[in-house]
Amino acid sequence: MDLSTKRDIYKIEIHKPDEAAFNRAKNRFNSIAKPLDGLGDFEEMICKIAGIQGDEDIQIKKRAALIMCADNGIVEEGISQSGKEITLNVARALGSGISSACTLGKAAGVDVIPIDIGIDSDEGIEGVRNFKIAQGTRNFLKEPAMSETQVCKAIETSIELVKELSEQGYSVLVTGEMGIGNTTTSTAVLAAALNIDSDEITGRGAGIDDKGLSRKKEVIRKALGLYIFNDIEDERERAFHILQCVGGLDIAGLVGVVIGGALYNMPVVLDGLISVAAAVIAQMLTPGVRDYMIASHAGREKGIFQALKFLDLKPFINGNMALGEGTGGIMLFPLIDAVYNFYKNAARFNDYNMDEYKRYS
Repeated sequence: MDLSTKRDIYKIEIHKPDEAAFNRAKNRFNSIAKPLDGLGDFEEMICKIAGIQGDEDIQIKKRAALIMCADNGIVEEGISQSGKEITLNVARALGSGISSACTLGKAAGVDVIPIDIGIDSDEGIEGVRNFKIAQGTRNFLKEPAMSETQVCKAIETSIELVKELSEQGYSVLVTGEMGIGNTTTSTAVLAAALNIDSDEITGRGAGIDDKGLSRKKEVIRKALGLYIFNDIEDERERAFHILQCVGGLDIAGLVGVVIGGALYNMPVVLDGLISVAAAVIAQMLTPGVRDYMIASHAGREKGIFQALKFLDLKPFINGNMALGEGTGGIMLFPLIDAVYNFYKNAARFNDYNMDEYKRYS
């Protein structure tokens, strides 16, 4: 797939999931000896996966968390308590299998695949896929974070990675990231995309103090005033411009993962703020991709709630989390596995010699 220009990305068409497969899965749930819709949103999730995969006999055993690692030039404005060297250090931990995501992934049966899409380092990191587009973004308080070519390459590379994983038998993906400063980029992206006051959704990220939070709000507010977004009538063009000006390479990569999931019939489990910011941009760029998303959790950052409302998605976990690395998405899988086991193995009404419940509303 050649996506060398933004016009190529705008031409991508997303087909609706298979409604017949969704309904077959729903009928299967209805045949289980329980009240109709007894597992609520969890039933809907399994049916959604069936629709995405086009088969009520869903496949979820082989799943991967794609962790996009990248640095952000905006860090030089003092918006984080950590320096960019932490991105490299955590990427090394991801590659060696000892990071937070890796530890949780082992327990949840999720393969963790870290990707260097923009770490500010020449180091080749063992265990990390090298898809580096650039050594970090530029400082968007001074100039656009990325070039058009860089954004397109990040999206194209990630779509190709999803295609590769699909061919290897993976059936469900989790979006994750690692990059100091990326709650600043994602907050700026969401404020611009959803046309909301950035001050209202700017959070503490990894834990800045009151002075740091005030500085972070100021930087985002000033940066958004530098660029013209609302005068762009075409939604795709506006989304691309937002991503290019105030986004990050990790966000651009995750946009590609979300689009790739829709193209290759793979459910995409969203993690926290950075993941949902990417999902919003992906939906604006390629309408219809929201039908392939599953929201894992309602995190601590306020912007998540506005993003999920835009995407019309409900989170399954309310844990007040802000860990990153795709950890919230990974933690959803034990619940998915439990519901899937119930879906496959629970007793049916005919096992009880009972009549099925009737639906009256």
